[in-house]
Amino acid sequence: MADVCAVPEQLTGVEEKLLTFTKVVNEKIKIDQTPREVIWTLNKTRLIRYQPVLPASQRHKVPLLLVFALMNRPSILDLRPENSYVHYMLHQGYDLYLLDWGIPGPEDKDLKFDDYVLDYLTRAIRKLKSFAGVEEFSMLGWCIGAILSTCYAALRPDDGLRNLILLTAPLDYSNPDMTFAKWIKEPNFNVDLVLETFGNMPGQMMDAGARILKPVENYLGNYLRLWDNLDKPAAVQAWQAMNTWVNDNIPMAGGAFRQLVTDLYRNDRLIKAEWHLRGERVDPANIKANLLTVIAEADHITPPCMSKTIIDRVGSKDKTLHYIHGGHIGIMVGSSANRVTWPYMNDWLAARSE
Repeated sequence: MADVCAVPEQLTGVEEKLLTFTKVVNEKIKIDQTPREVIWTLNKTRLIRYQPVLPASQRHKVPLLLVFALMNRPSILDLRPENSYVHYMLHQGYDLYLLDWGIPGPEDKDLKFDDYVLDYLTRAIRKLKSFAGVEEFSMLGWCIGAILSTCYAALRPDDGLRNLILLTAPLDYSNPDMTFAKWIKEPNFNVDLVLETFGNMPGQMMDAGARILKPVENYLGNYLRLWDNLDKPAAVQAWQAMNTWVNDNIPMAGGAFRQLVTDLYRNDRLIKAEWHLRGERVDPANIKANLLTVIAEADHITPPCMSKTIIDRVGSKDKTLHYIHGGHIGIMVGSSANRVTWPYMNDWLAARSE
């Protein structure tokens, strides 16, 4: 009788491909490798300065600060040298900085947007200007980083912010048909019970919520693309880099998450100029910086309706609204990012950074 448990001496082509597929899926690779130095810290937050690649005489006079979301790693901005926004901007001659919020612990559960904007961001910018020896700077805020950047620009309009880029910015919550808004309305979602249970909002829960918005694409299509491209080393490495970032989830401080749900999603206080951080009213009309708002046309996480109205609320004289075909993440790391998104933002910023 044949031994049904015996391992075949020679694997079939499909079996070999399946073993390779399994290995690729479970293997994390190194990302976020551009040389840098930490020039300032506060609690878990670090201000990073990337090592310039061009001499000072060839760099723009106005440095650029990157501000990413609170509940994801900023390594998405520096996946691989051949697919790195950081790498690209350094070669365009920017003195480049990044605010890495770090991973909040249980002791950070009460941190709010008030703290992130008025303590962490404000003090990091003060350090940036001192370190670089400048009075003016530019700032790019992506996703929730755009909320933080907008708040700073509105509350500190005279502190040297020359250029503000908002990328897929979730600022206007007035559309009741947005899927996230429906999910977290009372009584569907008890934010107090969640935070009483966990302290901070678990990263895995937020990631699952985002993936469920496009379940077939995220849970099936993603792996089918890998299967179809297993014989293409460059495509496999790109998939692994993205997969490494996607599965490196971090929590969001409980206090900030409660504000995101109650103040923004449920009451739309920012765009209506009714949001107060430590008693200071966040009024977009106070924003003076040159403004570029970039919208991803196929964004299912931050639909265009959440981003476009800010252009009519700000006091900026120089303001641009620009649409790019693609999704929330894809416009910055997809195959066309280095041909479409990055050059457009660079052209806009370079003209305003001398």
